[in-house]
Amino acid sequence: MRGKRIAQLRKGMGWTQKELSEVTGLSRGYIAAIEAGKDPGIRALAVIAEALGIKVSELYEAVRQITP
Repeated sequence: MRGKRIAQLRKGMGWTQKELSEVTGLSRGYIAAIEAGKDPGIRALAVIAEALGIKVSELYEAVRQITP
């Protein structure tokens, strides 16, 4: 679920996976894997959240809202 939220936020900024990769220093393949459902580490989430201009906790809140 976090991956879907990251993809939504990324697309909302008009960024490709490659552009998010360049901003975060994470590989494009890793970004794609996260968006496809791979569970990222907290460090990766922190870097992605910072790049997207949100708090890491917002990614966890998105999951709680979706999951009953």
